[in-house]
Amino acid sequence: MANEELGRTLRRLRRLASLTQEALAERSGVSVDVIRHLEQGRKHSARLPTLHALANGLGVELTTLLGDPPAVASTGESDGPRFVAVRRAVMPALWKQEPEPKGSGFSLDGLRDQIAEGWTQYHSAEFDTVMKALPDLISDARGATASRDDDDRKDAFAALGKVLQLAGHVAVRMGKTDLALISLERAIDAAEQSNDPLLVPMIVNSTAWTYQRQGRLEDALSIALRAADDLMDAGRTDTADGLKVWGALTMSAATSAARSGHYERAAAMMQTAEKEAARVAKLPDGGDNRMVSVFSPSSVRIERVRLAVQYGHPQDALALAKGMRLSKDTPPSWRTWLLLDVARAHTDIGDAAGAVKTLESLRRVAPTWMQHHTLAVAIVRDLWTLPNHPPGLRPLAEFLGVGE
Repeated sequence: MANEELGRTLRRLRRLASLTQEALAERSGVSVDVIRHLEQGRKHSARLPTLHALANGLGVELTTLLGDPPAVASTGESDGPRFVAVRRAVMPALWKQEPEPKGSGFSLDGLRDQIAEGWTQYHSAEFDTVMKALPDLISDARGATASRDDDDRKDAFAALGKVLQLAGHVAVRMGKTDLALISLERAIDAAEQSNDPLLVPMIVNSTAWTYQRQGRLEDALSIALRAADDLMDAGRTDTADGLKVWGALTMSAATSAARSGHYERAAAMMQTAEKEAARVAKLPDGGDNRMVSVFSPSSVRIERVRLAVQYGHPQDALALAKGMRLSKDTPPSWRTWLLLDVARAHTDIGDAAGAVKTLESLRRVAPTWMQHHTLAVAIVRDLWTLPNHPPGLRPLAEFLGVGE
């Protein structure tokens, strides 16, 4: 893969991990010379297996090393006026006047529907649309917390917690993890004043994901496990919603364990989660599924595929993905990630034809997403270096601007 930013990103991530070039070489199995040449700009490319190894040695996702895809429309500026408006909504200016109670025309149910729709749009990768709506949604939720009715006020705090959690997720996608943590901390404060016992652990899960993105793997693992245990001890896993939140936390903990080098422990946790996920359909459903953690046999299997391919077990990944049927509640973004991970697994075992076939499916399902995703481009670049191009590779390369 050719990438002018690769060397600078590698150097920055290595320093954040407090690793010398020699230490990273030992962890990753990549020679010191390759690391040095990449960081010094004397080498601008690396094969995908090398990038995998470096990412594993750094304890980050491969996409973190490659650079995340643009999370906004093609004209988007992550620090432009729209994102500034999100910052102001999350962190109001000092001495800003306290919100006034909402008028008679305001509907808390309507606000909840809008927030739920925001989550649907987020899972569909419509980040620009979500950013447009966030400032007004946060403002309306804050205003609703000024209600004089105790029940309405608690419901409003639940809405505020959920929309601030959404803002945190968007901030992570924009690469602003510190802002994400501020938003999530304020979401937890709101959730603690609500009447929803599942909201705090849901936001804790988002916080664990943000810690992962910062490389704080021990912190991510510990808070996810603690929140999952608390749910189990409180008997919250006897409902579908409670079990979904527990499952999402368990999957998050497994991801942190895998990134810390404990793949077998992570795999065992995922197996437990998949077994428990089968109970979801048999339990009473408590609320709007758009507002609850994603957890089903399909979602667990997708995560198991992802962990297997990310941590050097491509054959396991393909075996897990074979014959897989996705449930109707699987978000579109999860479906696209599954295809990308399967393509990675085929590439890793040298099955170029299988990788191309999977990428062709990905192009049909999510062409824009694929075109902007650095990992999809990296896989096609890797395949393009092969002496014999499999059928279908040239149209993919032209679509992604590879090999021009």
